[in-house]
Amino acid sequence: MKNLIIRPETKDDYFNAEYMTKKAFWNLHRPGCDEHYLVHLLRGSEDYIEELSRVAELDDKIVGGIYYSKAYVLDGDKKVDVLTFGPLCVEPDYQNKGIGGALLAVTIKEARERGHKGIIIFGEPGYYPKHGFKTCDQFGITTKEGKNFDAFMGYEIVPDAFREIHGRFYESEVFEQLDADRVEEFDMEFPYMEKLKLPGQWS
Repeated sequence: MKNLIIRPETKDDYFNAEYMTKKAFWNLHRPGCDEHYLVHLLRGSEDYIEELSRVAELDDKIVGGIYYSKAYVLDGDKKVDVLTFGPLCVEPDYQNKGIGGALLAVTIKEARERGHKGIIIFGEPGYYPKHGFKTCDQFGITTKEGKNFDAFMGYEIVPDAFREIHGRFYESEVFEQLDADRVEEFDMEFPYMEKLKLPGQWS
């Protein structure tokens, strides 16, 4: 897309990036959302990977972002480091224009150059397979609860990176720190948006 810039995030971007994230996920999976608070928490986490995370800027406006963090697969007694990201998001008015794909392409290339071997995510099963992600049952990797489902996917940055890895996936504890009361308090920093119960939401 012409004029699209994929770049590292700066502190001056924080509010606009969080507000963009809120608009991207609001009422998508459930009434309201907590992904903008997750972005806020991730930046302060020791598991956050700032050097891989990026925002998308178009005509001086933040329209997308991708946020990486450390994760691992526990294979018996062996702990294998992997990447995860989330959220990856694009403001609704700018979706379906290739911005999410551009964020993925740039950051996967950067991850490869930095020596990372694989990515595991929880994401939209209708989107990520178009970008080379496969369900983790094909790799012999499960969630920490020992489960597999369509939204649990992996990407081999290095070919066959997961061939010898079989075990359970663990992401940063920050993903479990989304306290509802704190999300509500944090949300008051942004313009009001009505929570709605809509068809197709997960909960």
